[in-house]
Amino acid sequence: MGWRTSGVIFLVFLPSILAQNIGSAVLLIDSTAKFAETDTNYICATIDWWPKEKCNYNQCPWGSSSLLNLDLSHPFLSNAIQAFKNLRLRLGGSLQDQVHYDVGNISCTPFVKQKDGLFGFSKGCLHMKRWDELNSFFKKTGALVTFGVNALYGRHKNRRGVWQGEWDSSNAHDFIKYTISKGYHIDSWEFGNELSGKGVGASVDAEQYGKDVANLNSIIIEEYKSFHPRPFVLAPGGFFDKDWYSRLLLVSGPQVVDVLTHHIYNLGAGVDHNLINKILNPHYLSKIEATFGNLSRIIQTDGPWASAWVGEAGGAFNNGGRHVSDTFVNSFWYLDQLGLAAKFDTKVYCRQTLIGGNYALLDTTTYVPNPDYYSALLWHQLMGSGVLSIDSNEPYLRSYAHCSKQKKGVTLLLINLSNETAFSVDVESVTHTDLPVEEKSKKKSFLHNLKKTVSWVGSKAADEDLFREEYHLTPKDGDIQSKTMLLNGKPLKLTDGGGIPTLAPEFVDLNSPVFIDPLSIKFIVLPNFGAPGCR
Repeated sequence: MGWRTSGVIFLVFLPSILAQNIGSAVLLIDSTAKFAETDTNYICATIDWWPKEKCNYNQCPWGSSSLLNLDLSHPFLSNAIQAFKNLRLRLGGSLQDQVHYDVGNISCTPFVKQKDGLFGFSKGCLHMKRWDELNSFFKKTGALVTFGVNALYGRHKNRRGVWQGEWDSSNAHDFIKYTISKGYHIDSWEFGNELSGKGVGASVDAEQYGKDVANLNSIIIEEYKSFHPRPFVLAPGGFFDKDWYSRLLLVSGPQVVDVLTHHIYNLGAGVDHNLINKILNPHYLSKIEATFGNLSRIIQTDGPWASAWVGEAGGAFNNGGRHVSDTFVNSFWYLDQLGLAAKFDTKVYCRQTLIGGNYALLDTTTYVPNPDYYSALLWHQLMGSGVLSIDSNEPYLRSYAHCSKQKKGVTLLLINLSNETAFSVDVESVTHTDLPVEEKSKKKSFLHNLKKTVSWVGSKAADEDLFREEYHLTPKDGDIQSKTMLLNGKPLKLTDGGGIPTLAPEFVDLNSPVFIDPLSIKFIVLPNFGAPGCR
């Protein structure tokens, strides 16, 4: 890749970089204004409906992780959610459009395998006793709940797999009234799952879908007249289709759909042997930018009142990739997704799943956090809602900058996808630079750049602000498919009491170079980086 090496750096870091290439990266941050903005509770995770019989590729990785049978009394589960203070939970998934609510005059039965059923299962049932238990758990843990409503109820399927007819809102309406009568707080109601465009297993025409989501919105307005705050209405919870999404907004009308949700599985099938190669390929990771950009433009032109959420993203579909989605290497994909989505003004990003499947944040059997759980928690604790524009001259060093969370300054996320090149990183404010990145990297020595890098510390900085915080994430024993993540060299594991460990930084002198090893991730909090856009 033609990296430039520095003798000075080599001497300083000789113990850790022997036999490595050294590249010099220049990051230019425009901190004069926010480039985009996320919700304060950007991190979200899903809980699905899949029963233990859900299998793909001779793997059945769901166990008892369904909304219907998840062990809500497990202390690891509560601790994992409470660590976020208010973690967003999206309740839904493929089977949600077959769920009947056991309220009113409806009687329903559990999911069972059914050859001619949607996704190979019969219709299922949510009993109100279980709904009561779930809401007690959500209140205890402080979760912000999005509930996915059955959008196929009352429709019939034609020969082409398209479901026709108006949505019968009666069962959902009774369910919403029951929820309100019990005083349960639902942050948002989402209409349907993966029925947009050609759909997955089933689809509904955008014209009819728009009329039906307007019906749901009318129900929400009517039933929540004396219950505040009123929940948001989300739709369609599917894969982005430009014409379909545009038509949905035009038919439903202004102020009906508050949030456009879309799903992302850009790594392909969970059984794909090239998953790791895709995750470590910066050009592959960037392809999804087209989807984010197109959705953003649809909102600007056809629905400026709405915002965008990633309602479900597991990387690899059909349960995720075994020994990939639940290991350290997946954090390269996951954190890059969080950074990319935020740049396109995505307000919330829901990871498939909190628990269940190979892509779970928590191990489905033990409830012990997988590496991506800690990546999500670090993002939540460090990255503020203000997104800053950042440019880099190194494609294998993925970089993102946000206003720091609940403190002054800027927080960087650096993701080194190279398996052989470590980077010394020159971080500069675009307001302090005259030359383009290419000129800088050719004309300035590292030490010259370093002096410029720390120039934003300022003469009035307090002693505690003369250090930066670094959170360096690496895999145990250098194995990127390890299920153990190291933070600043120490394994992240639950405390003896089952609590989430404190994610403590290493305090580094601001005058020391910024450096990141191959195949590693680093959050860096810069307390005195001049950021007028963050005020």
